[in-house]
Amino acid sequence: MRTPDLLAAEARRLNREAGSPPIPALFFFTDPARTLAPLGVAEALPRGSVVVYRHFGAADRARIGRALSRACRRRSLKLLIAADPDLAARVGADGVHWPERLLPRERLGNWALVTTAAHSPAALARAAAFGADAAMLAPVFPTRSASGRAPLGLFRASQWARAAALPVIALGGITSERARQLSGRGFAGLAGVDALARA
Repeated sequence: MRTPDLLAAEARRLNREAGSPPIPALFFFTDPARTLAPLGVAEALPRGSVVVYRHFGAADRARIGRALSRACRRRSLKLLIAADPDLAARVGADGVHWPERLLPRERLGNWALVTTAAHSPAALARAAAFGADAAMLAPVFPTRSASGRAPLGLFRASQWARAAALPVIALGGITSERARQLSGRGFAGLAGVDALARA
């Protein structure tokens, strides 16, 4: 079985364990340095997954956003645009993903799905107060992310996830082997970059 399919199965199991909150269980985050062909990855994702397009101001972001939007509709995926509700509206995305440092004071717009990043219990509390549908807690495991953040570790991350007032998705260093370690630890799904880019 392909790695994305294995992760999708683990993510759905976590979602069920968390009481089946009405959110997707598997999120793919694009990265300009690590996923050079995000459209190809989206075409291979299991149905029901979410693509989070992090464009970081790229000049061709509208073109790529529209292509991702078409691919996601065709394949029954959801598309979130990171930190750019105007671009999300232009390309017909399903919602917005907010980095922790850019989270607005209040939720605006009639988006079907809004998520945030969180790196602490305080950030999880802010995400819940903001009205986010889910928060990506990161990095749970060691990762190649350029953020340079130290991994939270399984014990601390699971404590925070269990105490959160909204569904929490595990992000950072996720592999199919590590995903199994998250069972029963309060997470409602999985998110990744590298692991989901592998067909």
